Amino acid sequence: MPAVPPDASLRLIATPGRLDAVLAELARVSRSQVAGWIAGGHVQVGGVVVHKAGLKLRGGEAMTVQVPPPPDATVAPEDVPLDVLYEDEHLIAVNKPPGMVTHPAPGVTSGTLVNALLGRMTLPEQPGAEGPEGYRPGIVHRLDKDTSGVIVVAKSVEAHARLAAAFKDRETRKAYLAIAAGMWRAEGPVNVDAPIGRHPTARQRMTVGGANPREAQTRFTPLDVHGDGHGRTLALVRAQPRTGRTHQIRVHLAHLGSPILGDPVYGRESAAMPRHALHAHFLALPHPATGERLHLHAPTPDDMFSAWVALGGRVPGELEREPGQAPVPPHPEQRL
Repeated sequence: MPAVPPDASLRLIATPGRLDAVLAELARVSRSQVAGWIAGGHVQVGGVVVHKAGLKLRGGEAMTVQVPPPPDATVAPEDVPLDVLYEDEHLIAVNKPPGMVTHPAPGVTSGTLVNALLGRMTLPEQPGAEGPEGYRPGIVHRLDKDTSGVIVVAKSVEAHARLAAAFKDRETRKAYLAIAAGMWRAEGPVNVDAPIGRHPTARQRMTVGGANPREAQTRFTPLDVHGDGHGRTLALVRAQPRTGRTHQIRVHLAHLGSPILGDPVYGRESAAMPRHALHAHFLALPHPATGERLHLHAPTPDDMFSAWVALGGRVPGELEREPGQAPVPPHPEQRL
C-alpha cells in the first residue's frame, strides 16, 4: 500500500461498514495504521473525534484524518517484574501475566513484554521492524493479551532463526489449559480439524472457514466435566494445538459449542472470570544451540484455579503434569 505523507489532512466520504475497514480501504493504508490514527484521536466523523474502530457507518458521512508524524522508532526499556521460567545466553522463557501485550503495536507502546525485556537485556533486531508498530525484537511466537503462560523470546539473531524454524516445522509441542463454558459433550479426547480464516464482516475476529482459511488442528482432552445447574456443561480442558493460527483454541472451542469462559469475542463475559480462561501451560521445544529438548511449565494461575473451584469443579491430580507425546485416551477418540 502507498504511504500516506505525515501531517497530511485527508477528507473522505464514508461508504457503509466499520470505520476502521472503510477508512483503510479509502485511504489505501493498513488496518493497523488506521487503528493507530483512531487510538490517537486523529479521526473525525461528522466533525466529532471518534475513538471506536468498530463504529458503524451508514455511508455518506464526512470523515477527516489529520495524519500524525511517524512514531519514534525507539521502544523504551521499562522496569517491569517478570516471572522467568528459564534463561540462558540464547533465550528466555517467561510466564506472561494476563493483560500484558506481547509487543508494541499502534496505540500500545508501553507495558508490553518487549518493554519489560528491554529493561533487563538487549534483544536482537529483526529485518523490517521499524518503529513501535513493527518492533518485535526476539519475539518468536505470541500470546493474546489476556492469555497467560509460557512464551519464549530469542536473545540473538541465530537463536531467533532456529526457534522460528522449530515452530514452523512443528518441532514444538504446546499444551494449554482452558475452561470451556457451554455444552461440552465429549467424554474423551476430541480432535478438531477445521480451517480458520478471517471473519467476513467482523474483521477483528477469526472463524472456522472465513476468508482465506488455513489448516488448523487442535486436540482437546477434558480433565473434568460437570453441569453448573443452569443448563450448561462446563469442562476443564487441555488443548494441544498442532498448528498455530490466530485465536485457534478460542475459535475451535466456540465451534464445538463451548467457548472459553469469560471470552467476550467468541463467547461472553463472566462474573467468575475477569478475562478469558486460557493459559499456555506447557511448551516443549529444541534448544536453539544444543538441540536438547526443553520442557517449560507455567503453573495454573490463581484466577483460573479459583474460578474453576468456584464453579463447582474438582482439580484433577494430573493438572500440573505435562502430557505425554502420544497419550493413550481413556475413551474412544472422537473426531470433528
